[in-house]
Amino acid sequence: QVQLVESGGGLVQAGGSLRLSCAASGGIFRLDAMGWYRQAPGKQRELVARITSGGSANYADSVKGRFTISRDNAKNTVYLQMNSLKPEDTAVYSCNAEVLLGVNLYEYWGQGTQVTVSS
Repeated sequence: QVQLVESGGGLVQAGGSLRLSCAASGGIFRLDAMGWYRQAPGKQRELVARITSGGSANYADSVKGRFTISRDNAKNTVYLQMNSLKPEDTAVYSCNAEVLLGVNLYEYWGQGTQVTVSS
């Protein structure tokens, strides 16, 4: 059973930075694309950033230039560096991974980590 464990959330003032990590574990598998999503109270979950196994990344317009997604394939870990944080970035951030098990591709989610940006 593949598990995604996130860390790095917390409370930060506007303009500050946080770095989220998401580590995959639990068996023999190959990670394909990984991403970060967020959901603020009363809003739908939205894609923040996504990175392919080859390292190509795409971002939501609202975070371009402020957030950077990266991955360490040797550690099965994806990171989200968040700079110049704004109060509107406050949300629960969840890690997502596409995992190849045998010939099948499965999608897994982390439990989520709270990010709160105070003004």
